[in-house]
Amino acid sequence: MTDNTDLYRSLYLIRRFEETVLENFTRGVFYGTTHTYLGQEANAVGVLSNLQPGDITFSTHRCHGHFLASGGSPRALFAELMGRATGVCGGRGGSQHLHWNNFYSNGVQGGIIPIATGMALAEKFKQTGAVTVAFLGDGTLGEGIIYEAFNMASLWEAPILYILENNRIAQTTPVELAVAGGMAARLAAFNIPVVEMDTSDILEILPVAKKNMNAVRNKITPHALIIHTYRFGPHSKGDDTRPPEEIAHLRERYDPVKIHGTRLSDDLRQVIEAEINAQIIEAFQQASNDPFPV
Repeated sequence: MTDNTDLYRSLYLIRRFEETVLENFTRGVFYGTTHTYLGQEANAVGVLSNLQPGDITFSTHRCHGHFLASGGSPRALFAELMGRATGVCGGRGGSQHLHWNNFYSNGVQGGIIPIATGMALAEKFKQTGAVTVAFLGDGTLGEGIIYEAFNMASLWEAPILYILENNRIAQTTPVELAVAGGMAARLAAFNIPVVEMDTSDILEILPVAKKNMNAVRNKITPHALIIHTYRFGPHSKGDDTRPPEEIAHLRERYDPVKIHGTRLSDDLRQVIEAEINAQIIEAFQQASNDPFPV
């Protein structure tokens, strides 16, 4: 999926899904908490558009964008957040804990990295040729277990691509107050090749992610991609300590949906947005009418 039209459709689908979640959360229709992906859409679409059959994805607590970019159903995800039987995990996993096909997510910071690394090794031993993609955030760099996983991945040549999404703020702590030294150096210390990008442009992320995924697949070794990005929404439902002017500036300058939208004609963009708006409304309504688990 590299056509500009399809890419915009995927970006806008994630955007409208997440906006709908925040717009409706205070109405009490969702259970538990939620962590939206607003502003980071290009990361998910740019990386996961390169998946091949059999590849595996591990996501974090901020998993909605990754799930949708992997082809997951908006209705099933809405239903999961609502605790409905038709949800991704029958309404029992909630916003953070999903399993669908080869997609897994978990809210435990850093906990997915050794699991993803182990699964990558299993695929290597089975000689399936599958690549495992594991997302983590800047806040996870404070978890010691990820460095044990990096060490083993390097020593045992696990076919895994680590995607570090640095959205520059872990809950309410700016990255400058939480991460010492260079992020790339932490991976390079284990001889894991790493590429850094500072962009919100899907057309910049897509080819770099493809190159790195191909390197993992062909060389059967771990690689890493760091994407310096921005989140526009709060950490979860409303815990955003940043001034509104800062968020407005980020939306104006770094919005991946707007950046890519300029590559389409106004008429085409409006048609796509109308289609996605209708799809999201229908998915939300259907999920709202679905039954609860027995």
